[in-house]
Amino acid sequence: MSHARLSNGLRHSPCTREPEYLCSTRHVSVTGARKLPARQRDSTPDRENHHVPPYLLGLRLGGRRVLVVGGGRVAQRRVPALLDAGASVVLVSPEVTPSLEGLAERGKIIWHRRAYEPGDCDGAWLVQAVTDDPKVNGDVVADADSVRIWAVRADDADSSPAWTPASGHAGDATVGVLLGGDPRRAAGIRDAVVDGLRDGALESRHSRRKPAGVALVGGGPGDPGLITVRGRRLLAMADVVVTDRLVPGALLDELPADVEVIDAAKIPYGRTVAQDRINEYLVEHARQGRFVVRLKGGDPFVFGRGGEEALYCARHGVSVTVVPGITSAVAVPSAAGIPVTHRGVAQDFHVVSAHVPPGDEASTVDWEALGRAEGTIVLLMAVERITPIAAALMRYGRSSDTPVAVIQDGTLPGQRSLTATLGTVADAMAAGDVRPPAIVVVGDVVNVAREIDMIRADMGRDP
Repeated sequence: MSHARLSNGLRHSPCTREPEYLCSTRHVSVTGARKLPARQRDSTPDRENHHVPPYLLGLRLGGRRVLVVGGGRVAQRRVPALLDAGASVVLVSPEVTPSLEGLAERGKIIWHRRAYEPGDCDGAWLVQAVTDDPKVNGDVVADADSVRIWAVRADDADSSPAWTPASGHAGDATVGVLLGGDPRRAAGIRDAVVDGLRDGALESRHSRRKPAGVALVGGGPGDPGLITVRGRRLLAMADVVVTDRLVPGALLDELPADVEVIDAAKIPYGRTVAQDRINEYLVEHARQGRFVVRLKGGDPFVFGRGGEEALYCARHGVSVTVVPGITSAVAVPSAAGIPVTHRGVAQDFHVVSAHVPPGDEASTVDWEALGRAEGTIVLLMAVERITPIAAALMRYGRSSDTPVAVIQDGTLPGQRSLTATLGTVADAMAAGDVRPPAIVVVGDVVNVAREIDMIRADMGRDP
């Protein structure tokens, strides 16, 4: 038998059609088929009733022979998954894609460069018929059936004894989705389930193995969608959450009612919880066997005192997990279209906490060096101190015409920006009633965002 329509590296293989079912498997074992003597073989099973649901299971294929007939794009998708499962893959096809040829050259698979022949199924535990020739696929399935070996037919789900699901992994769970005739929808459902498992949305908090101690989790710059996957997953497992004012409120709204939320907000010129007391909260609850998440805006180690909290926990024998977050120092300018570095404009940038103004004896910032530097300056907590900051930068060398951008509520629906210069920014912020949280960007990179806005305007699009 020949693969009559194999050409051009077999780039025209059809997609698999699959019936509708969903499964999640965890280490399910099953014994494979074996070749039976002719007297024990029965006729081809009756598949008249296509509405009968399939029986879902997990196969341990480690060291077991799997035959793949066909070398096109479908084979290229399935062979890596079989190899990941530990299968010994034998590929039969006159031609294969470059990717499959590379696997053969590296000894990952055995490739027989020929057409399928009767008897090729012998000794296999599983067969995949994935050519673009329906007759060949039908012959492969019939031969596999005759020796009671499970076969998957890629081009005709209705006549296939078995199906390959759209699959994905999340921790120790494997998710598979079978959806008749709609592989894209199957992949979409798989992705939704896998994402839900990874971020903790689909599992009960009480059913999981929890980490011990304290997790310092960066909540990102403001938009709740910008927390990391790992951060969201640990937050969903928390017994206690110690939070601050810059944490996205939507993340706290997702917490179950029995999670204790401790508000350690440090509001400028308002109520405050001393850092020492925050440290004590973390250790006290962790020692009670509760999993504590210290949720911070941005990144916990960028002006977040995360280092102090990690040291305190370590000194008191409490384990600490640190989950980095997206710092607003970079994310907020990006959200406003401002790159903090740009070829030919700025090769470096400086992130400065401005909660202590220039000239204050408590300040450790070298404002003179910043005034002489040519790179971008990103100022955090500068709203109330912009007048002395701008004056210091101009006094030490920055031009009064240096572009400045101020972004308030960055990455949030109410984000707004204004542009000015070092010489005018203080008055512009006062006139614009700018309030924290806001990021101030100083440098010529601000003009990049202006140029982008002008290009969009010329093309008839809103900036």
